[in-house]
Amino acid sequence: MQKAITDTHCHLASSQFSEDLEEVVRRSEEAGVRRMVTIGTDLLDSRKCVEIAHEFSGVHATVGVHPCSVFDVQDEDWLSQLCQLANDPRVVALGEMGLDYFHPPPDGISVEDYRAHQKDFFRKQLELAAETNLNVVVHQRDRGDQCWSDLLEIVAPFAGRVRAVFHCFSHPWEEAAKVTGDGHLISFTGIATFKNARVVQECVKMASPGAFMLETDAPYLAPEPHRGRRCEPAFAADTFGGIAKIRGESEDTLARHIEETVDSFFRFHR
Repeated sequence: MQKAITDTHCHLASSQFSEDLEEVVRRSEEAGVRRMVTIGTDLLDSRKCVEIAHEFSGVHATVGVHPCSVFDVQDEDWLSQLCQLANDPRVVALGEMGLDYFHPPPDGISVEDYRAHQKDFFRKQLELAAETNLNVVVHQRDRGDQCWSDLLEIVAPFAGRVRAVFHCFSHPWEEAAKVTGDGHLISFTGIATFKNARVVQECVKMASPGAFMLETDAPYLAPEPHRGRRCEPAFAADTFGGIAKIRGESEDTLARHIEETVDSFFRFHR
């Protein structure tokens, strides 16, 4: 792939990249994935993401607290710490934030308290995003539909103040139409290249230019033909090619409108 594209969601601070991060970034650039957004999941991880973004010119960072990390954050001033990180010039969004009803709560915590704490952290981070004029990267995972409906209820009051990208989108097109109709974005991972991913592929076909981005979620969710391996940002090129085929769109056209969307959402040069 010759077009320069962006991996809008990867986890370069992951321990899975601790031994060869420089090579990972180099392979990404060689594959045509010239920009990467490394995603923070708690305060320590967010700081690492910012450091990595300062080390590599093609990397930018987000900072945030993942819903599965809310009970790991013990500092009472966590939000002010997050605000300080958000003011770094290499930070282009807040997140990863949201709700996760898939994973069980930590030992000794009830499901009700776990979900309530997640909602509290989510709302506070959305408020911070509105205050700092940053958009947000949203996580959601569920065993049913309750998480999605709760998520949309929390996001709704921020319409017009904060834009969200719903990362690793896997809901039916009807749900994608709701959020993109409200000005938010969806983002596709390597799942779009899986043969049995019909729901995701339908969204890929139906999504309007300017309504979606692509990502790897590296080191997770490697696309075909790398499925089962550690995912790398370089593999965004494979997801890009798969999306172009699904949409019946030329790579030139796809790269142009995706990268325009990426620039608009993350405002790299603000």
